[in-house]
Amino acid sequence: MNFFDWEFAAQILPGLVKAALNTVMVTVTGFAIALVLGLFLAVARRSHHSWLSWPAGGVIEFFRSTPLLIQVYFLFYVFPNYGLNLTALQAGIIGIALHYACYTAEVYRAGLDAIPRGQWEAVTALSMSPLGAYRSILLPQALRPIIPALGNYLMAMLKDTPVLSAITVVEIMQQAKNIGSESFRYLEPITMVGVFFLLLSLGLAWCVRRVEDRLEKAHS
Repeated sequence: MNFFDWEFAAQILPGLVKAALNTVMVTVTGFAIALVLGLFLAVARRSHHSWLSWPAGGVIEFFRSTPLLIQVYFLFYVFPNYGLNLTALQAGIIGIALHYACYTAEVYRAGLDAIPRGQWEAVTALSMSPLGAYRSILLPQALRPIIPALGNYLMAMLKDTPVLSAITVVEIMQQAKNIGSESFRYLEPITMVGVFFLLLSLGLAWCVRRVEDRLEKAHS
């Protein structure tokens, strides 16, 4: 048996590239949703109104304390019995977005808690609206220190996309398994998937560092 068949690797490359685009799309879309939803959950959890903070805290702890695999199984296999029909891709994006929104919510909350108390008192003294205060004063201060943590979750989400193959989402790992089962050669597709994840993770890490540098220069 040949150690690595470069001709076979070139033959399967187009299929892997197509599946890789699904992986990237799921990651980018899911993370964008997680960033927005996580912010709302963080603000809700910090609310002084128990009717808002308790449900937000419950949602966060529920999704953080249960496996992503079970969550996407419920979305794709269980919820259709109750009238919620989603495609595999929709269920995968929603599932991974909800899961990571609860992690980003805690990152946002840590950033907001680190803002000096005087800033909160100044906002109150100026009688600013909550929306204006968060947008203009509080969030810009909270974002800078939490960018590395958010970047870590972005890369973690990318590496969790193979979980979605359990609900038939054809991302790059699922495509590699399909190729292996058809050709009985796993070395080439699995190796190429590993290289893909390595390169994309390094690219994402570089992008996160660039965002950090820009924010640092903007506030220097």
